[in-house]
This record gives sequence, structure tokens and C-alpha cells, in this order.
Amino acid sequence: MRKLLAVVCGMGMSLGAWAQNAEPMALRVATFNILDVRPSDVQDGTQPRLRQLAETIQRIRPNVILLNEIAFAAPDDYSRPETGAWTAEQFNMLYLAVPQREGLEPMSYRVYTSRPNTGMPSGFDLDRDGQAVSAFPLPEPAGDDGRPTPPSERGRAYGNDCWGFGTFPGQYGMALLVDERLIIDEDNVRTFRLFPWRAMPDAELPRDENGDLWYDEKVLSLFRLSSKSHWDVPVVLPNGSTVHFLCSHPTPPAFDGIEGRNKRRNHDEIRFWADYIAGADYIVDDAEQRGGLAEGAAFVILGDLNADPDEGDSHRDPIDRFLLGNKRINSSLTPVSDIPVDGLDADDTAAFGFRVDYVLPSADIRVLRGGVWRWADGSNPSDHYPVWVDIAVPAGE
Repeated sequence: MRKLLAVVCGMGMSLGAWAQNAEPMALRVATFNILDVRPSDVQDGTQPRLRQLAETIQRIRPNVILLNEIAFAAPDDYSRPETGAWTAEQFNMLYLAVPQREGLEPMSYRVYTSRPNTGMPSGFDLDRDGQAVSAFPLPEPAGDDGRPTPPSERGRAYGNDCWGFGTFPGQYGMALLVDERLIIDEDNVRTFRLFPWRAMPDAELPRDENGDLWYDEKVLSLFRLSSKSHWDVPVVLPNGSTVHFLCSHPTPPAFDGIEGRNKRRNHDEIRFWADYIAGADYIVDDAEQRGGLAEGAAFVILGDLNADPDEGDSHRDPIDRFLLGNKRINSSLTPVSDIPVDGLDADDTAAFGFRVDYVLPSADIRVLRGGVWRWADGSNPSDHYPVWVDIAVPAGE
């Protein structure tokens, strides 16, 4: 049975010792964009790319990991919330819980997931191409190499009119996996999938070349800030503390025009977390509870945030402005890889040459070490590399 990573000041301690002595608890936290995993990929445990994804996770051995781009859907079922966890549960059960190489131990996780905005039809012509597309083509199976097939023209037309781009409902969803000996406080999970973009003060709403709002008043009354969702998932540790895992996957700052509807949305999706940890009163969750995170609560912001602090096309550098320079966040460590790749910096977390994936704990959490995992032979199963950080969480009172 796998032991929790438990190292403080160089001393290893058992899980029981943490609970008994209420010492700071060390956790390995990771985020991994696993590249568009669909229901058809997890029908059984044999898909080679998914086996390598699972092997990667088994080698890193995180206690908590956020998976980006795993569908909230089941085979031929893209609308019912009660079946939306199927893909994540299958990946957990058929891949992570099965050793993928001799000498590797299985992983045992609890799974939290909920519906994203991706692939959810709006009923409006959001891209202003003259038609509002609300019917989606059935997703095609992966290619022979296990990688997803590119979107068809019909799929793109549908996705461009959804609340978040997706060629079918639930595509590009998220799942938070936690060690089975940690407890997800599901009664106090907060989601912000429906939060209106225009409700954010001074929102960077897109405008056309004439300076007029890109979306009309009817659309703006419904348009969601989150391209997928924003989650606050509290997890209770054996030492009595609670850590709020703040999970999201903002839209890429690309694939738009002069109006910058994706660039500006990415900016405000990232800004949301800075306002949330500051306790902003304007924020209202999907259960209509108002307010941000309680003062003094421990947290970790994690996910594919689709913005690099040094390069790329992000709008007004939201990573530096709102997160890396935030006094409430411990950004003292920049995870890097010890596997060099031509054309990439050591801190690049994606094969396209940017640092876009983050694990950022609150200032009261000590950072021990971290890294960016790359396969030495270059056979990475995703266009992103997992990022992991070891943290020490103070005991609860």
C-alpha cells in the first residue's frame, strides 16, 4: 500500500504519525493536461497513449493531481450530469489502478469532477459568422497512435458557438484526483461555471473594430466567464488541515480576431483567482453563495492556465500581474525539467514552447521542491508535460 510522501526538514514520517502529532504534512501536487481524452479512449485498459499517460502519473506519484482535457461524458451520453464522471472514473479504474510497467505500483484515487462549459451550446451566433450552430457531430475515435482526431469543419462551427469551445458537450473537461486517504469535502465544493463575465468589475469584454461590444446585451446577460469552469475543491488532510484546490483551464489567448474575445477572456479567467483569494464580494457561485475564499484559508491554484509570464500572446500579462506577483501566493519556485528538448526552455510546460501549467500554493504553505516531467526518449503522450510540486501544509487547529 503506497505511503504518502511525508518529508519535513529531511525527516520521513508515516501517515499515522502525521495524524497523531499534527505536524506539517507534505504532499505532492501535480497538474497534467492529458490532451483531449474522450469516452471512446477508455472503453478498456488497452489504449497505448492512455497507458503511457497513466505510467507517467505512476512515476510521478502525486497525492493530488488535476487532469485537464478529460471529457465529462460517457459513450453516446453527452448531457446527463449523473454519467458525466464516467470517463474520469474509467481512466482512474482501468489505467491508474493498474501497474503500467513492472515495478510500478498502482494508484488509488478519489475523483471529483463536474460539468464544464465546453461543448455546451449557447443558441447564439457567438463567432458572428452568420449562423448559430446547436447540433454537434459525434466525436470520432482516436487515430492509430491514440491521439485525438482534429476537429472537423462542422465540429469547429459547433464549438465556436458554445459557451466554451468544444466539438461535443463535455469535451476538454477537468477531473481532480486525490489520494484515497484524503477526504474531498464535497458539501463545501464551490463551482463557478455559470458566473456571468460581465459581473466582474472592469471586465475586459471584447469589442469590435468600432469599439462596440462584440456580444449584444442578450448574449452578455448569459455569457459565462469560465470557458470550462472554476472550482474550489476543499480537501481535508490527516493532520487536520484543509487545502482548497482552485482548479481551472482558461481558454487559450488565440483563435480570435481584432476583438480579442479569447485573449480577453483568458485574462479575466486568470484574474478571477486573484479576486477570489482576496475575498471579492462580487463573486457568486453556482449555488448562489456570494463572496470569495475565507481569509486565511490554505489553497493551491492549479491547472493549464494557457498563459506564459514571459512570452506568447496573452493579454496584459495576467500571470505576472495577478498570480506570480501576488503576496498571497508562494511563487518562490519555478518548476523546471532536467530533460533538455531542442527549442524549449527548462521551464516550458508544453511542447509548443510556453510555460502554461501551474501549481501555485498560498503563502502560508512551504514549497519543498518541484519539476516538469519529460520523457527522456521524447515519446511524450501529450502536448503538455505534467508539473509537480512538493508542499508542506501546516497542521490544522
